[in-house]
Amino acid sequence: MPTEAAAAPALDFAAFLASHAPHQTALVQRYQWQGHSLWLKRAGPAHPAWRYRALAWVSHWLQVPALQPVPNPGGVQAIATEVQRLQTLAACGLRVPAVVAVSKQAFVMRDLGQAGQPVQSLGHALEQAGTAAATLALWQRGLQALAQVHGQGQCLSQAFARNMVLCADGGIGLIDFEDDPAAHLPLPLCQVRDVLCYVHSTAWILARVQALPQAQATWQQALAQWSPPVQQALAATQQRLGLLGKLPRSRRLGRDALRLRMAWALLAGNNV
Repeated sequence: MPTEAAAAPALDFAAFLASHAPHQTALVQRYQWQGHSLWLKRAGPAHPAWRYRALAWVSHWLQVPALQPVPNPGGVQAIATEVQRLQTLAACGLRVPAVVAVSKQAFVMRDLGQAGQPVQSLGHALEQAGTAAATLALWQRGLQALAQVHGQGQCLSQAFARNMVLCADGGIGLIDFEDDPAAHLPLPLCQVRDVLCYVHSTAWILARVQALPQAQATWQQALAQWSPPVQQALAATQQRLGLLGKLPRSRRLGRDALRLRMAWALLAGNNV
């Protein structure tokens, strides 16, 4: 009688981690292994506390709690934090890399793309979109991904467009969770931080392709769907940041100042 085909052997991701981590020089590296795309991330040096003091002072001076820096101590603690956050977000049904092996010093996660086909960051895709319509459509997908995260009672770490990726099925994946804002700030402020990060990293691209007016209308519609505590925290933050709208339009102030002004215009519904 014919026998059943033998089941494929289970992949030993722990063995992969143990054999590759000691020899990896980069903090994060992508591998093709047994037909799977994997990322191995190892602990880096600890981050000194002084690097957060300037931002803390600015937050206190402007009285904008949402800008309060979230400590990222680096080292093994950052590894533990990221593993925990990835597992928590995955349990909520959010699209993040699956953690498949963990040690104190490193962990392995699956790539959000298909084997041999790295995913593209949303930030890069926005810069390459070219037309106002294509840029706006991509931007809306990122905004919807944020809404999905917040709808699950969660927040991201640094919700810049570079930390969102386009998956093969058109969905948005989320990466980079070395810190945990909710461990230091109330959830509504964490979610306001997400909004500020996303808008700051994208408004200048929308303005470049003259899609900012359409994005302003989309933003106002989305704002109505946010929870009342988030709306209130965002309104208070916008009030404190009103000086951004008074920044001159001159390029002499540099790229960062112009991007801040564009972000403010998007949130406040003003002309650039």
